[in-house]
Amino acid sequence: MRKILSVIFVLCSCWSSSVFSACPELSQFYPGNRASEQGPDWQSSVDRLREVFSECLLSTEFFALYGASQLNAGQLSEAMESLERALLLDPNNAAALIDYSDALLRDGQLFAAIDANALLQDREDLPIDLRSLIEQRQRAWSGLTRQTSWQFDLLGGFDDNLNGAPDEDFVTLTLAGQPLLLTLNDEYRAVSGPFLTARLQARHQRLSPEYQDTFQGQVRGRQSNNAASDVLQAAGRFSRLVGAGRTSRQWGAGLNHLLFSGQPLFTGTDAHYRFQLNGTAGCRPYLSGALQHQVWHEQRRLDGIEAKLSFGSSCTLRTNSAQRINFEAGALHNAGLDASRLGGNRDGWQLIADWQIALPRGVLTAQLNHTRLLDGRGFSPLLGNNVRRGVERSSVLIQYRETLRWLGDRTRLLVNVYHQDQNSNLGVFRTEDTSVELGLSWQF
Repeated sequence: MRKILSVIFVLCSCWSSSVFSACPELSQFYPGNRASEQGPDWQSSVDRLREVFSECLLSTEFFALYGASQLNAGQLSEAMESLERALLLDPNNAAALIDYSDALLRDGQLFAAIDANALLQDREDLPIDLRSLIEQRQRAWSGLTRQTSWQFDLLGGFDDNLNGAPDEDFVTLTLAGQPLLLTLNDEYRAVSGPFLTARLQARHQRLSPEYQDTFQGQVRGRQSNNAASDVLQAAGRFSRLVGAGRTSRQWGAGLNHLLFSGQPLFTGTDAHYRFQLNGTAGCRPYLSGALQHQVWHEQRRLDGIEAKLSFGSSCTLRTNSAQRINFEAGALHNAGLDASRLGGNRDGWQLIADWQIALPRGVLTAQLNHTRLLDGRGFSPLLGNNVRRGVERSSVLIQYRETLRWLGDRTRLLVNVYHQDQNSNLGVFRTEDTSVELGLSWQF
């Protein structure tokens, strides 16, 4: 950085303001060192240059120096305005372009910064040391267009229904119009106990001026004293985001495979599309659609295709930018692939709400989910005189994340609290589950 500053000083001096006699000699305004460990006093330079602002309105050297001082003093928007003015006065001002490309990067305009830095690479009048630094910067910035990150989570907790068993210990069957009460075997009753969860996630992003591609993969395992309820899950997803102005479009596809008790239980493949508007008052409304093919390996006649059409919005509260609220409402239709599927097709709706707030030491999030489904025909003559099954499921997930800096900036504390309550007009489908887990997350 000190090398680049010294060369910028030389470049700036090349654009003297001799033609603008009203503007004073600017070399006296370059920042001096307050102390060797603190570096140049950029704020002092900003204050001194402001005093001669009106005298240097036509000096490209002045605005290059003024913008560089503002940039290093942390005044990004003001720096970009000054540097743009310097380049308008003289498009060949290399000193201004060096700082302007840096300002673009800090402003989140990665590809504009790369393009501006490429203009510097094309110049033939750069000193060798500066050219080397510019090329090094170009390689580093180009590397930001492809990013790969990994995350490993290790958590322990307690679950009062590890096997997802129904609430009731008895099942009422209907035989010849008469109710018959049967006791569930122990293996179908809720099992509670401690568990250990391990999760490995990978994320790869590719950025371009037109779109952003994201690849995600995850392997998650849960183990407890009840081996029959152990879970292993593998999932992968690809998505492409197009547009970043008033509107954006996102589409993608995913695969999810779940093993329960060491045996394949479920495989889902899905595709989704979302169209989002810029919106007003801090909210961005969107419309989305999704289609999922479902395979139940143990009972193939449960296979189906589920479609979802939903409307939602993502909001940042104006009164408190540390809070975000998202909500979504959608209609569901699940069509059976086997005509003999119990209950036939299912229709229903779903509500989802997310809330996130940044706290002094961490981030607290909460997600609420409520889903209702109704079968298209009677579920079974043996249950409730062949009534249509209705299922109403509500869940809440509360999570707290905090970076444990004494263990490194990439280590976080995770606390999860989850509760699910499923009700139905058929007792065998009523279930409730609560779990609490605590652990660490490492990013690398």
